[in-house]
Amino acid sequence: MIFALITVTTALKTGLTIVGTGIWLIPLLIAGLAYYRYDSFDPESQPTNSRQLYKEYDFIIIGGGSAGAVVANRLSEIPHWSVLLLEAGPNENEVTDVPSLAAYLQLSQMDWQYKTEPTGRACLGMKGGRCNWPRGKVLGGSSVLNYMLYVRGNRQDYDNWEKQGNPGWSYDQVLYYFKKSEDNRNPYLAGNKYHNRGGYLTVQEAPWRTPLVLAFVQSGEELGYKNRDINGEHQAGFMVAQGTIRRGSRCSSAKAFLRPARRRSNLHIALNTYVTRVLINPKTKKAYGVQFIRDGKKQMAIARREVVLSAGTISSPHILMLSGVGPQEHLQRVGIPVIHNLNVGYNLQDHVGMAGLTFIVDKPVAIIQDRLQVSISSKILFI
Repeated sequence: MIFALITVTTALKTGLTIVGTGIWLIPLLIAGLAYYRYDSFDPESQPTNSRQLYKEYDFIIIGGGSAGAVVANRLSEIPHWSVLLLEAGPNENEVTDVPSLAAYLQLSQMDWQYKTEPTGRACLGMKGGRCNWPRGKVLGGSSVLNYMLYVRGNRQDYDNWEKQGNPGWSYDQVLYYFKKSEDNRNPYLAGNKYHNRGGYLTVQEAPWRTPLVLAFVQSGEELGYKNRDINGEHQAGFMVAQGTIRRGSRCSSAKAFLRPARRRSNLHIALNTYVTRVLINPKTKKAYGVQFIRDGKKQMAIARREVVLSAGTISSPHILMLSGVGPQEHLQRVGIPVIHNLNVGYNLQDHVGMAGLTFIVDKPVAIIQDRLQVSISSKILFI
């Protein structure tokens, strides 16, 4: 029976990629839905949406995304600290587990559905000169919507940040925390000084790749470029990218950091909860609580220690300005009392993106179909 359940789970998690390829799968999927209660038995079942909240917590975290999920996990490791995590969106679902469906999550209920403004310098091939700008409105944030690439960045950037007056941000100092979080599943990487095993976040190269991937890496080497570890000392070269992948499915920050902490009694998670402002004492300029809307009702929670704002690139400055922290002229123009005049929202930067290179291939290569054939064969043998 245990083996049957494992087979059913695998079918459920990959079913969306193989619907329509064989009618024999339908009874299997129905059996899974009828007899396999995923949230009850899976060791990685989703965190519970806390219905009853306290009036006060030691820490209140706004945003359960790529950063907020980590902070909630680490703070709640201290048993006598109470932690409230507020997330505007819902839990992940089975669709978000499937890497190849990432593009279909854009403009869904798990996406804030932002679009960029026309600049005349980017998105020129898009309607109205505007691109979709996916931002996660879901527990796990944009780590649920993105393409899972795990790229830490270059040593020089971190060292420059420290030189500019940010102690603790040198590469050697932050490397400790990268390694602490990481559970690298590639043996040849896990043993070197830049990687680690045993952390919450599963990292590995994609377990399946087409012959084209190896051809590109080999071509780069023939041109004199090195096959690099993209998260090692140097990044210039050709390599197979690393991703936040666990057993072939997405490993979001919610899956990595919140699911293991879901049974902690000192951690409350409030989903579908929209934060309207941080409560700040105008005299001391100290945050003491959060105002939010949940179930259509305006509510408030007090923070005895700290309020942690981790609502993302767009929502964090938005919430700060709603709370009275931002450009004075702008806040006064929209009728928000100014607590602190600060250039919040300025200097927004995003990485450069391109559609990629296009090649003509004279041999049939179809990653989904190839994987399907192997998957079907292995399941038939397994059954």
